[in-house]
Amino acid sequence: MKVLSGTSWGANRVSLMRIYRSLVRSKLDYGVPVYGSAAMSTLKMLDSVHHQGLRIATGAFRTTPIPSLHVISGEASLELRRHRLSLSYFYKIKSDESHPQHYKVINPIFGSLFSVRLSFIPTFGFRIGEILRYFEIEDFPVVSNVEDPPPWKETQLDFIDDFLHFFKPSTSDIVFQQHFYDHRQHYSDYIPIYTDGSKSDNHVGSAAVFPDFTIAETLHPFCSVYTSELYAIYLELLKISILNFKKAIIYTDSRSGINALRSAKHNKHPLVMQCLHLHHTLKKSKIKYCWIPGHVGIPGNERADKAAKSANASREEFVPLIDALQAVKLSQHRVWQRIWDGQSNNKLYKIQPSIKGFGNLTIRKHDVILTRLRVGHTFLTHRHLLHSDPAPICNGCNCILSVEHILCQCKNFYSQRQAHFGAHIIDLIDILGTNPGVNVFTFLKEVQFFKFI
Repeated sequence: MKVLSGTSWGANRVSLMRIYRSLVRSKLDYGVPVYGSAAMSTLKMLDSVHHQGLRIATGAFRTTPIPSLHVISGEASLELRRHRLSLSYFYKIKSDESHPQHYKVINPIFGSLFSVRLSFIPTFGFRIGEILRYFEIEDFPVVSNVEDPPPWKETQLDFIDDFLHFFKPSTSDIVFQQHFYDHRQHYSDYIPIYTDGSKSDNHVGSAAVFPDFTIAETLHPFCSVYTSELYAIYLELLKISILNFKKAIIYTDSRSGINALRSAKHNKHPLVMQCLHLHHTLKKSKIKYCWIPGHVGIPGNERADKAAKSANASREEFVPLIDALQAVKLSQHRVWQRIWDGQSNNKLYKIQPSIKGFGNLTIRKHDVILTRLRVGHTFLTHRHLLHSDPAPICNGCNCILSVEHILCQCKNFYSQRQAHFGAHIIDLIDILGTNPGVNVFTFLKEVQFFKFI
């Protein structure tokens, strides 16, 4: 990585981070569920490798605080990453009942032994319990993988593409309503069934609207809207198999759901597989699938949307593996944000209280300078820490030299500050925030500090 870039030349930060993740971090990730039980003092030895890679990629000064380095690079600490990878592996095992470690991980033994002999290293199943508590996740059931249907059971699904040729942003609701009316006239002998899924902060619902009744169920909050849409289709097929409908059209406003069914051979989502199995049992029924635009005034779709949002019956606790992995990722970010919120006195936190980080500048020199200004540690202001020297003092103001002092406070640069930033500049957020201008670089050049950042 040092060969590819320096602080004033070479590859940009995005490219360097990709190289780091591919060539270095991947090696640190390998075997985490096994070596994650090592002593903390041993695991700390890996942190220096992680942090060196982040410093090279971002160009951050050597004295940059570690929490700031994580946020400015968009890379969490290795400890958080180990927790995330361990949880991901746990849920992969949990979703595969044929895995040789499935029962041992789900139901770990020797619990009393580990509680009495604290020097004994707990097994993976027990360590997962600690990580779940740390991530504030209540364990939940993961839906098991569903086997692909054998070749002799492959089912061809029938799709109606009457609405796909419309460009929704430029098509009025009246046009869609009229076209749907004509469509229903053509398929009047088919029973219309509408599906929809909904997801808000703490609510995930699925609904299936039949001509005479509606089915609405809630799902686990970790389920995605994609899962809720597929589950709504599954509910319809399940009910059709019970009522023995001869002809039916399933209407959904989910393009992703339709595409998943179209490419079912290449889609491993368990609900897609279950829909295929159900469809195969309905050989004597003619079932068609049709995408319709949502929120354009089609009555059945509007009822399905309302039912999904207000669903409160028979909560389904299962979570597909893909949603479980996403939930683990979001939980890691939540814990990381909580840790970052504890750094209220951090220089970077005052500019960026979120862990989302910043964008990348195309010019390497400018990107490195902006990174160092944001974290508040530069060659000019913090070189003394490397040599145990006293902190540099501003000659004009007789105070410690800092990034904030140079950019916002020093009276020696008042005229340059007015010329480049204007009178409205109050603090560092305006200068170094999400959308910094080139004025900060011209200002540094004029005050002759550009080369010393």
